Amino acid sequence: MQPGQMAYDRGITVFSPDGRLFQVEYAREAVKKGTTTIGLKFKNGVILIVDKRVPSRLVEPRSIEKIYHIDNHIGCATSGLVADARILVDQARKDAQIHKITYGENISVEGLVKKICDFKQNYTQYGGVRPFGTALLMAGVDDLGSHLFETDPSGALVAYRAGCIGAGRPVVMEMFEKDFSDNMAYNDAMLLGIKALKAAIDEDLTAQTVEIGVVDGDRKFKRLTESELEGFIKKL
Repeated sequence: MQPGQMAYDRGITVFSPDGRLFQVEYAREAVKKGTTTIGLKFKNGVILIVDKRVPSRLVEPRSIEKIYHIDNHIGCATSGLVADARILVDQARKDAQIHKITYGENISVEGLVKKICDFKQNYTQYGGVRPFGTALLMAGVDDLGSHLFETDPSGALVAYRAGCIGAGRPVVMEMFEKDFSDNMAYNDAMLLGIKALKAAIDEDLTAQTVEIGVVDGDRKFKRLTESELEGFIKKL
């Protein structure tokens, strides 16, 4: 960075002369260094797959959580700073429940994603705060069908048929460009996602180092059990 850019580097509310907010860009770098997180749609729903490698054999694998249950029909997976992700997950859960109590119906997936992105965008616009150093892949099924959204630290959102955030994004997206197709069967989509994760981290997978969540046409989000995970991993 040039010496003249240091002032723009320190302030979240000040644009650099070339129109950049450096703190937002640094937050994106934090996401790129995060764990590989994959989302892909299948015929009747969406699958979320996360690498949750345990850093030490002394750590309890169950204490590492990268996939969260937001509402009955919505789940999300995170990459980046875990503590930041927890705050956003709590906010999403509150927004979903407020909508349900106010209107007597489940919130739409896109409506909830936009609320979270508005919340994230606030932290790029005021002094004394910093952007959230995390990105979310939010998956759900509502009256309009199945949805997969990626949220950015800047507050931007993009809908995907198949996407990835974190360190393994280039490898996974290259594989999806070649092998993903619309309306895949559940088993085919699951095996493609696990295969892409294995290629991205270049290590053998186990039921303890992978976390998978699925929301299907019944509008029920669930995490797969270790025995279900082992079954898919063995099929590779």
